[in-house]
Amino acid sequence: MVDSGPFDLTGKLAVVTGARRGIGKAIAEALAAAGADVIGVSASLEAHDSAVGKAVAAHGRTFTARRADFADRAQVRALGAELAGLDRPVDILVNNAGAIERAPAAEHPDELWDHVVEVDLNAQFVLSREVGKSMIDHGVRGRIIFIASLLSFQGGVNVPGYAAAKSGVAGLTKALANEWAAHGIGVNAIAPGYIATDNTQALRDDTDRSRAILERIPAGRWGRAEDIGGAAVFLAGAAAAYVSGTVLPVDGGWLGR
Repeated sequence: MVDSGPFDLTGKLAVVTGARRGIGKAIAEALAAAGADVIGVSASLEAHDSAVGKAVAAHGRTFTARRADFADRAQVRALGAELAGLDRPVDILVNNAGAIERAPAAEHPDELWDHVVEVDLNAQFVLSREVGKSMIDHGVRGRIIFIASLLSFQGGVNVPGYAAAKSGVAGLTKALANEWAAHGIGVNAIAPGYIATDNTQALRDDTDRSRAILERIPAGRWGRAEDIGGAAVFLAGAAAAYVSGTVLPVDGGWLGR
């Protein structure tokens, strides 16, 4: 298939995890606007009439809903096997599903650490391994996009499991890119800045912390989920054909400050 432009995803099949709301929903909609059909995955995604499904359909693309709990390794393996066995191979995998747990490191219980690392790192590898192998076996010049974080570069406060997992995502991005670039599979990550989603609600509700964050962002505002969509379309298409192993910050200038 010949793309009509560097950002054209017509005919592509994209899988977006954590697609029910927030960044995942925005990415699914952006990929659909660029021409991709979408399989959306979430632990609580409605089988029909979901907001993300309606958004994708509004662009004239097909949407398929799947449920999986990314804290359950067996469910992630089953999802990977299903995606690898589709008659229509997956072209784009966006690993967006994630979790965050807040507690000071000295009081951070094992179960919070284990939950976040399982969802944010282990599940990402298991699913990417299965879909990536299928891409190689089918000769698909696919794209795998991880959602990293500013905490892939920094340590954060009161989120040791999240910081460790997202640092691991940055390393996993590079490791898979090193192995799979020769197969024509682009593996990259997006590191969102402070985006106004459920994950950052506690920070936005803290007046002093929110003010301090805004003072540090050169763009002068919290990011929107839609701000991540364009980066996803770029990394998913021909425009990023020679981009490999990159963690792309979309942060309003935070890291450059």
